[in-house]
Amino acid sequence: MIGIGGAPDVHACSRAGCDSTASWRIDWRNPRIHTGERGKTWLACDEHVDYLREFLAARDFPVAVSAIEIGADA
Repeated sequence: MIGIGGAPDVHACSRAGCDSTASWRIDWRNPRIHTGERGKTWLACDEHVDYLREFLAARDFPVAVSAIEIGADA
């Protein structure tokens, strides 16, 4: 996640309270406020990837989950 005025913590899980290393990328958008290709990305560890995906899918947000490649920018 990105903190105010700080650089992104590239490989930290986006689940609140979790500081595990993320291995999944969750791309999503809220169609009510994000038009076209504009969207957001959350990162998830193995433990929270299903929780975060289901949290977004339950709200009918388009969601795509992919593995983070080693050495790639998240």
